Amino acid sequence: MTSPRTASPSSNEEKFGELREKLGDAFVSQKEVDTGAELAAGYVGELDPAEALRIRRKIDKHIMPLMCSKFQILYFRQTRRDTQRSNPIQSPLLFMDKTTLGSAAILGIRSDSSDYKPIQLVIGFTLQQLPSRSIKTSNRLGTIFYLSYLAFEFPQNLCLQKFPVAKWMSLNITIWAIALCAHAACKNFAGLFVVRLILGACEGSITAGFMIVTSMFYTRNEQTVRVGYWFLMNGTAQIIAGFISFGTLHIRTSSFEPWQWLMIITGILTLLTALAFWFLFPDSPTTAWFLTMDERAKAIRRIKENQTGVENKQFKKEQMVEALLDPKTWLFALFSALDNVPNSLTNQRQIIVASFGFTVLQTTLLSCVDGIIEIVTIWVGVTIASRIPNSRAYVGTIFMIPNLLGVFLINFLPWSNKVGLLFSEWLTGVGTTGFVLALSWLSSVTAGHTKKVTVNAIMLSAYCIGNAAGPFMWQAQYKPRNHVPWIIIGVCYLACMFLLLLLRFIMDKENKRRDTETRDTTYDEVYIERASSDGSSIEKVRVDKEFLDLTDIQNRDFRYVL
Repeated sequence: MTSPRTASPSSNEEKFGELREKLGDAFVSQKEVDTGAELAAGYVGELDPAEALRIRRKIDKHIMPLMCSKFQILYFRQTRRDTQRSNPIQSPLLFMDKTTLGSAAILGIRSDSSDYKPIQLVIGFTLQQLPSRSIKTSNRLGTIFYLSYLAFEFPQNLCLQKFPVAKWMSLNITIWAIALCAHAACKNFAGLFVVRLILGACEGSITAGFMIVTSMFYTRNEQTVRVGYWFLMNGTAQIIAGFISFGTLHIRTSSFEPWQWLMIITGILTLLTALAFWFLFPDSPTTAWFLTMDERAKAIRRIKENQTGVENKQFKKEQMVEALLDPKTWLFALFSALDNVPNSLTNQRQIIVASFGFTVLQTTLLSCVDGIIEIVTIWVGVTIASRIPNSRAYVGTIFMIPNLLGVFLINFLPWSNKVGLLFSEWLTGVGTTGFVLALSWLSSVTAGHTKKVTVNAIMLSAYCIGNAAGPFMWQAQYKPRNHVPWIIIGVCYLACMFLLLLLRFIMDKENKRRDTETRDTTYDEVYIERASSDGSSIEKVRVDKEFLDLTDIQNRDFRYVL
């Protein structure tokens, strides 16, 4: 095995021209192929499994802490080591930032925004004693975050393709942190409206960036577990947020209320995390600072089985068109929208629990249970899906059954049974596993970098639409039991279960159809130009099909994982 040569020609156009003439249609520009093509082309043969495992552990060590933290620098570490994995798992702040309004709502922001009293409630759920005007205001604030997220989602994905991924995310996290601290200075609806608008715009880069980075560094089976790891940290954030909220209740200052301290504390932590992202988070395996040149090439060869490559910085219009015409794109989008209509619960669980009759202190501490449920259920779900081949749709569907049970119980249990209602509300958090599996599944079944960016943008835009629509279910006329909103939530979960199974059926059918096709040899002999080791001449290098930046439809050897 020889190490790849990475020098690129900078002159001698005549030699380039001669090479093009010799290669004809089989010659392609380096801009057309994957960024990892040149590194991967330098190796022959299979990568040693033990070496592949060593490199994966090194990657885990350097990127999972920041991915799992979702932008926080103050963290705890929980490492599980065995023969299969070594993954640092740390606690997040980004999700906690989004849920601080739910905490702030019960810490006093409802009454402290004196300029406009309907700010008494900040997001979509309503305490029964609040007037309808407050509900309308809270709906607007709950929706603006996701409308801003929606408006900036596609531009953010284009920037993630054009610019270094880590640096772009770090810039967005910095702006996010400043806007979060600025919440503490808001005295009216207009102030809160602006800062939530900014948060939504920055948020558009985060999940999309994580999905891209995960697909760059990990195999398709590993992606399922890794997406689960950094997503389940949302549950850890709920736990930490609960304790921070509890702590801020005991802060007594003349100029700042507890909810203002909550915003400042989380904003400072997020700013520190932005710095960590700038200096420590890699943009791709081809430039990862913690890997040697030899290890970078091996890291790229390790993900060859994905048939999706690393990335390509050139926007390809034909791939975007293919994404728009691909039926599974819109099925994933519909799933994302419907699954997130009930997500109005996420930011309001504390207010919901308070409406059951619990005190502020009890509500704050009980919110930690939501985080524990999310951690456990997501971890169990992705572990099962990674160990049982082609089980993503089945596992996601099964984990949504408790959600339906929770919806049923909340509708029919006596309102006086606050413990039963509390456990029913906890049950509705189990199905988050289905959305996590869908995120990792989407990355695994989409190839072609522009197509992947487009599909990610569409799915996350649908996520915004669902979240933006959700708060408007909770209207004053439905109080106190809110039967209509809960019925809508139940219907959404049923539809999501059907969509997961439908996606599996469609892709399984396509796999079987490709198995019967005559093998396509169109892309078997494709070459790029590269300088020789001494830089004195130009040589042609064959590029494996997996690194040609082909889409899953163009590459007929591509098989969809189920």
